[in-house]
Amino acid sequence: MIEWQDQAVVLSVRGHGETGGIASLLTRQHGRAAGYVYGAVSNRMRGVLEPGNIVSVTWRAKGEGQLGNFTLELEKSHAAVVMDDPLKLTALQSACTLVDKTLPEGEKHEGVYEGFCALLAAFENDIWAPAYIYWELGLLKELGFGLDLGQCAATGTTEDLIYVSPKSGRAVSGPAGFIYKEKMLAMPAFLRGEAAFEPADILDGLKLTGHFFLHRVFAVHTHSNLPDARLRLEAKFLQKCA
Repeated sequence: MIEWQDQAVVLSVRGHGETGGIASLLTRQHGRAAGYVYGAVSNRMRGVLEPGNIVSVTWRAKGEGQLGNFTLELEKSHAAVVMDDPLKLTALQSACTLVDKTLPEGEKHEGVYEGFCALLAAFENDIWAPAYIYWELGLLKELGFGLDLGQCAATGTTEDLIYVSPKSGRAVSGPAGFIYKEKMLAMPAFLRGEAAFEPADILDGLKLTGHFFLHRVFAVHTHSNLPDARLRLEAKFLQKCA
């Protein structure tokens, strides 16, 4: 018998059999992990298995390579915090789906776990939307596709950085990128250190990170589009800007 214990964030669950389910979790020490949950459809376990909840987990299997079983106890219900806010709920669903679909199973990513917990805490205050963009940037970096937003790729200046090259992922200053501005991605003001932000800034941030998730992660490695939840999040901010 193989067994480990950890703390985890619930990412997803799908039904399996009449009463059970297979849950996908982001654990602190064991990366993304999957396991069978007995009684997953019961009222108690449905509350525990809401995506975004933090749980304590014990995983047991008879041998290597087997699915194994989860025993879960709820530590904090973050799903309850966002349930009455459709925008926050969509952002939480998007974050869970991005992790579920991009991290290899069993590969430790403690930085992603800590970042996810910080994002969950941010949903309780007014700066959650910029925090979400920073979280996506962190996930891209963890996947090996970090963006360089500190200085202009063309001139080296750190001033007037308002564009990002869609090819290199590097910042470009206003003067250097002006003649290519139709092809450039906009850099939101909050990524340049400005405190204020509007829905349009968040939309620019989502378009920025979404471009690199699509072209460097999903289209290349899974031959697919961005997850539906991520597309819905961008669409909701587009509606707010209309």
